[in-house]
Amino acid sequence: MTGIYEAMPLWVLMTSLVTALIIFTAGEPWHRLRPVINLVGASVKLALVGVMLWGVQLGHAFMVRIPLLPGLDIVLHADALTMLFVTLSAILWLATTIYAIAYLEHAPNRARFFGFFSLCVAATMGIASAGNLLTFFIFYEMLTLATWPLVVHRGVPKSMNAGRIYLQYTLGGGAVFLLGIALLYTLAGPSDFIAGGELLHLADEHAGALTLIFLLLVAGTGVKAALVPLHGWLPVAMAAPAPVSALLHAVAVVKAGAFGIVRIVYDVFGIELMALLDLGTPLAVIASVTIIYGSLLAIRQTDLKRRLAYSTVSQVSYITLGVALGSPLASIGGLVHLVHQGLTKITLFFCAGAYAETHGIHRIDELDGIGRRMPWTTAMLTLGALGMIGVPPLAGFVSKWYLGLGAVAAEQYWIIAVLLASTVLNAIYFLPLLHRAWFRPPRQGEADPGEAHPGLLGPTLFTGLAAVGTGLFAGFGWSPLAWVEVIVTREYTP
Repeated sequence: MTGIYEAMPLWVLMTSLVTALIIFTAGEPWHRLRPVINLVGASVKLALVGVMLWGVQLGHAFMVRIPLLPGLDIVLHADALTMLFVTLSAILWLATTIYAIAYLEHAPNRARFFGFFSLCVAATMGIASAGNLLTFFIFYEMLTLATWPLVVHRGVPKSMNAGRIYLQYTLGGGAVFLLGIALLYTLAGPSDFIAGGELLHLADEHAGALTLIFLLLVAGTGVKAALVPLHGWLPVAMAAPAPVSALLHAVAVVKAGAFGIVRIVYDVFGIELMALLDLGTPLAVIASVTIIYGSLLAIRQTDLKRRLAYSTVSQVSYITLGVALGSPLASIGGLVHLVHQGLTKITLFFCAGAYAETHGIHRIDELDGIGRRMPWTTAMLTLGALGMIGVPPLAGFVSKWYLGLGAVAAEQYWIIAVLLASTVLNAIYFLPLLHRAWFRPPRQGEADPGEAHPGLLGPTLFTGLAAVGTGLFAGFGWSPLAWVEVIVTREYTP
């Protein structure tokens, strides 16, 4: 029984794999039972994650080691950082599953969609639970291959082109990442993720090689994290259905890249080595450029999903910025934004999908008066937009507050200007949406189906209110902020 309990990361991973296997085996004829299979799989995963979360909080060790080659093991483990990402992914998988069932109610090829959807979540769980770079890479590439069929799901030329570009970027990034892993292995041998890393003793003799390896690893993960200039795939991938867009931006791909950068900084190189090699400042500069550039491009977009996509390019880089500054407070701001941005951005994409399915709205100039027709959905859009801007006391404000405090503590005062500029730019591209939705008269001469389908509205209300709650109750001991403080304490305690 002890061994079964210690292997909990494997069972969490297997829930998605088994779900995918059942769906692929059953095929299209099981259209009535398939939603039940999806919901049962997502619910069982969430329950197992709850057990593992409680165990990590009590200090239990979870570790699975599977020999692959001599000296190379597949390692799955669970620490506080793992649980931050795993818990977010499990909760949002259940919400997205409910949303996708309603969104694709009459669509073709649903078995294929939900099968790869489950594989995508399995890969995300593997990334979150990876105990070394090799394991991370295996699931990182599995995520690429599992999400490609979702991007091209509609099969139209636009979707196929988006899938081609997506593979070019992500497979290229994976190759660069693998090169970095190989060079690190020849230099330091195999090693597991460990707080502070185990490379500090190599700094004097191999500073140049370590710097090169860091650049390769960050470039490889930076593709999925959409760091400029590696972001080009993300807006194009908006040709995918809305549930896939939500998955890409809030749960899986983009977060996997950002999470990889966090692991590299904290558990491969470590804060001390980062400072010694002066790697943090260049990384912070790249993140800052991405934050501003993504916001500037978002302003230019007339398509709602593309505006949200460029917003993601900008917003996800807060995570990288936080860990790059080398300050505990900035790290708190960056890591808690992994949760805050996930909840807020998935809400915004849920709203965009509901508008498209209910009223055929895709462009921003089509939002006029939609608040009167879909008041609940538009209320969630409003809360999500204000959260992204950083209006207190919403979640986005909490993230930016800690990033600002961390910048001051690190004496990187220029970061304050970046945060202020980003906030202004966020307001410029989000507030016009709200003005059109609430204060413009509705479009005339078309049927009014009213509010979104309950299967679309329910998950949107849940994630929207959860995003609000993480900001309002950030000071409570069970909040994501409190959990992130535990993670950061571990990283900065000798």
